[in-house]
This record gives sequence, C-alpha cells and structure tokens, in this order.
Amino acid sequence: MSRLTRVVSGPYAPPVARRELVAVSADGARLHVEVHGDEDAPAVVLAHGWTCSTAFWAAQTRALAATHRVIAYDQRGHGRSPAVRAAGHSTTALADDLVAVLEATLAPGQRAVVAGHSMGGMTIMAAAGRPEFAERAAAVLLCSTGSSRLVAEALVLPVRAGRVRTRVTGAVLGSRAPLGPVTPVARKVLKYATMGPGSAPDKVEACARIVHACPTGVRHAWSQVLAGLDLDADVARLTVPTAVIGGTADRLTPIVHARGLAAALPNCVGLTELTGMGHMTPVEAPEAVTGVLRELADLYLDTTTAKEKTT
Repeated sequence: MSRLTRVVSGPYAPPVARRELVAVSADGARLHVEVHGDEDAPAVVLAHGWTCSTAFWAAQTRALAATHRVIAYDQRGHGRSPAVRAAGHSTTALADDLVAVLEATLAPGQRAVVAGHSMGGMTIMAAAGRPEFAERAAAVLLCSTGSSRLVAEALVLPVRAGRVRTRVTGAVLGSRAPLGPVTPVARKVLKYATMGPGSAPDKVEACARIVHACPTGVRHAWSQVLAGLDLDADVARLTVPTAVIGGTADRLTPIVHARGLAAALPNCVGLTELTGMGHMTPVEAPEAVTGVLRELADLYLDTTTAKEKTT
C-alpha cells in the first residue's frame, strides 16, 4: 500500500511549476497557486474538484504548458491551501477564491479560458454573476459537474431513485470516516464510485492518491455544501462561450447533469459526451479534455504575445 499523495513519474505526475504564489481571498483565506509555461502565452486557469488538488490536472498542465500559460490552484482546504473555519465553506467563498486567483495572476485586460472539474465547475457557476469574473473569462469549460440535485441524481448506490437512495447516498458521501492509506480495496472502491469500468490501473492509482490525501474534515465540510447545492439561477448568468464535458458512466454527476447544463447555458458552444468514462474525466480521458481546452483557447483568446505586439 502507499501513503504517497501523488504519483511521482509518468503522465499523471504533476510537473514542476515555473513559479508559485499565494492568492488571498475576500475572507483572508490563502490559496496555493501554481503557474506553468511562458508568462506571455495565452492563459488557461484550472479549478479542481472536491477532494482533489492541482495534481489532478497534471496531464493537462503538462500538455498545455508548452504553448499556454497554465494557472492551477488548490481550493481552500485542499492540497497546499490551508483549511478554513467552518463558516468559510460555501459557494460564495468558492467564487471569491476564483476571483482572487484571477486577479492575482492575470495582467490588467488579460483574459483566460477558465476550466472547472466537478466542484471546480460549480465554482465557476457560482462566480458567473461577478463583474470581475466576466472581465477575466474569455471562455469556460465545465467538466463532469452539475448545478443542483447532486445527491438525488447520483448513481453510486445501484438502487431505484427515491428518498432512501438519496438519504443513504448523502450519508455515504458525507461520511466523517477517514479514507486511510491507498490499498487494493480502496482503489476498487474509488474506481467503482468515481471512474469508468475500463479505467487503467495507473489512472486509478493517480486519482486514489490525490483523493485519499484530502483531510477528512475538509472532505466532510464540502460534502455538506455540495449536498445542498443550487446554482441553477447562476447558470443563466454564465454568458461567456461555455463548453461542457461529461462521462456516460459517471456515477457522481451522471450525464443528465451535462445535458441539462448544455440546454440551460445561454452560450453553450459544445457538449462532449465521453463514452464509458466516469467522473474523473481529466484523468480518464486526458487528450479529450486537453483538446477542448486548446480549441477554446484558439477560438477565444488573443494568441499574440506581448513581444509580438511591440514589434
């Protein structure tokens, strides 16, 4: 068994950042931020999901950093961002954090493609009505996420939808029990709950190490926020060009969420349904997710570098 919090070699090992910084949110929360790639390159900002960290985006960061400025940050309490007081767990705080990262890393007038996986996508939706977000986001990718009814729609328990399934699912996802070290049994459980049946062992290992590294208290606190999530009204405020990705075998945020978002968004520019993929699409299908990010950057960002503008 392994207690490592991330893989150390291969495509899912996080690359070394060009620089690191701390962004300070509205309530004083400190957020660990990593910047990869050329400072003059088109910017892509990555927000990870519940129980994950910047390491979750390793494949996208490595693939994009040669041509883009990739900015990834740890959500409060996750990764290298310190935990916060109980009142600091809310969708308002998530939106504040994203705005703080954008303001700390983007130059005046600079815009970025902003991508969010799972809770990271919910972060983007929560920030959609903020003027600071509208000024900074040129396009958005919502990846394996939903805006409401997360517990009711989850398929982690293979039983008929209804009150019993919702109640038990909420108890399982909101459990205070520590996950412990990454064992063969733990890998099987995580694969079943969060990944497609065909996921390769190295992908399962990468996800397991990241998820098991999340502190129990942080995992529980955010599970309570997600259980009561209702960002349906905020989806209507997300007017920038937005692409949606979902896995057809996703048990945590089933494909019904992706389809619902695509129908509700004011400016949806594409829905990608990844056959057989589960909830961890950036790890399970890294090329597909990276491809959508590249396409959004090519279409909606100014690719002229600062040096080229002055010559």
